[in-house]
Amino acid sequence: MNQPQDVTRRDFVKKSAAASGTAIGLAALGMPIVNPVFGASDRIRMGFIGIGNRGSQLLELFMTNSDVDVVALCDVYEPYLLRDRSKVEPRFFKEVSQVPKMGEVFGGKVDRYSDFRKLLERKDIDAVCIATPDHWHALQMTMAVDSGKDVYVEKPLTATLFEGRKMVEAAKRTNRVVQVGLNRRGSPIYQKLAKLVKEGKIGKVSVSKAYRVSNMYPNGIGNAKPENPPKGLDWDMWLGPRTYRPYQYNIAPYKFRWWKDYSTQMGNWGVHYMDAIRWLIGEQAPAAITARGGKYVLHDDRDIPDTMEVIFEMPSGSLVLFGIYEAAGGEPLPSGEIELRGTHGNVYCSERGYRITPSKPGQFQDWKTLTEAVENKLPKEEDPTGNLIRNFLDCVKSRKEPWCPIEEGHRSTSFAHLANIALETQMRLVWDPQKERFTNSEKANQLLHYEYRKPWKLG
Repeated sequence: MNQPQDVTRRDFVKKSAAASGTAIGLAALGMPIVNPVFGASDRIRMGFIGIGNRGSQLLELFMTNSDVDVVALCDVYEPYLLRDRSKVEPRFFKEVSQVPKMGEVFGGKVDRYSDFRKLLERKDIDAVCIATPDHWHALQMTMAVDSGKDVYVEKPLTATLFEGRKMVEAAKRTNRVVQVGLNRRGSPIYQKLAKLVKEGKIGKVSVSKAYRVSNMYPNGIGNAKPENPPKGLDWDMWLGPRTYRPYQYNIAPYKFRWWKDYSTQMGNWGVHYMDAIRWLIGEQAPAAITARGGKYVLHDDRDIPDTMEVIFEMPSGSLVLFGIYEAAGGEPLPSGEIELRGTHGNVYCSERGYRITPSKPGQFQDWKTLTEAVENKLPKEEDPTGNLIRNFLDCVKSRKEPWCPIEEGHRSTSFAHLANIALETQMRLVWDPQKERFTNSEKANQLLHYEYRKPWKLG
């Protein structure tokens, strides 16, 4: 199989600057780019990189905004790129349920690219949406901002903690608007609750909890043998910076989330909840991390745990607990998806609503209640991702900071990487959030990044 063209990020910037003019050249030099001033009716020309399951969902949501022009699509699987469901490999429908519907009606000409670098060379594109597998986000986002484009990038932000800091630096260097798709940031329920918790509604929070529960017994993601990739899939490009391996149907599409080279469930689901919790309790990063778990039940091909529990010790004096149960079912909390336990009361929250329950006095205490019971539900179902996208579009025009800027996305995604490293080392790891290094394990520090497959380079 052919290797990708020998174009690194630096090579790309030089080539793009020559093709696209002074603005991109300024980005490469680390100088801010001044966007044209958008008016209220001005349209934003968008390109989409990765239009499989999640990418198609985002494409649909972007298209609901009247000021968006979809002008370019990119994917390494030809039927997705052509938006032709009839050409999708039949085994995909059997292996996963996440084959996109497609069939969108675009308002104008939409160019198609199998190589994202060609899309990024376009100087007439204002912003891009990146929804490729996790191991591609860092390269594509940094190249995008260096080409002068604003970016909406899906979660989890990165495949390694090192990548996240590089992405933060790139956004700052180029003065680009970057929104990370942690959709609870777009939820009016979470936005209101963040203010209440900050104001002390439930007192000092000592424990926060969330879980991912999905009983995948007995087959999990199944077992498969290496074979030729389906027609129309550029497997070498799909792998990108990761070590080459033969194609398997239980890796792509979608099932890559159970392979640690491409994602993990701590990243896929844990990042959502860790972002919401750290936002609600006002924390940046943990001081120490412990994780335990393993592949206890399922005999599928996954190389991540089917059972895992993590304890994050927070600097303010609280614990954040997260559990992944993929070999058992049942509701882990009385209600909602997140629990905060405070001195005055407890919160149970989801995107649909929250409930505050007052605490009862314990031993030797004579108070009656320290807060009142509250229940708040959305009157109708609302998609917080749509709100996040609208906020991104507004910020592309105003140049204001979006609801989930790159630094916040990086800090929340870091929780997943820290948990996975703690599990691999089987240690209680002590973390320095300023230096972004472990202070008690060089072995753990070696897991903060990996060596990209040539010719791909970051920075």
